[in-house]
Amino acid sequence: MKRIKHIIPVIITLCVVFLFYIKRFVVLKYYPPVCNTFIFLVFFCSLFMKETVIQKIAKACGEKPDTPAWDYTRKLTCVWAGFTFINLLVSIWTIFQSDRIWMLYNGCISYILIGLLFGVEYIVRIILRKRNII
Repeated sequence: MKRIKHIIPVIITLCVVFLFYIKRFVVLKYYPPVCNTFIFLVFFCSLFMKETVIQKIAKACGEKPDTPAWDYTRKLTCVWAGFTFINLLVSIWTIFQSDRIWMLYNGCISYILIGLLFGVEYIVRIILRKRNII
């Protein structure tokens, strides 16, 4: 049963891709921009609140306010907001491109870019902690 739980998302994804390929469900092309818009709005709107989304996560992990790490998390929220906005614009652009370009960017390249941003941020955080900056 545990193995099936891990396979279900893959099966659903393959079914959606298959339906898109066979039936040409154009509506599916709007899914990435909708998701990117939501994620962008979460990061962007949190910049105008007392605590950003990333600061709330840091606080839940035990980080105390008024530390250098607190300022770092606010800046990191700006970076994620900017990244998600650019990702949103590119995903909108891909709607009007061929299906192959849409699938390549929204199904592969965007996830690689998200992973790279996570990786780079993690390396930067390690370096800043070694230098006692955060």
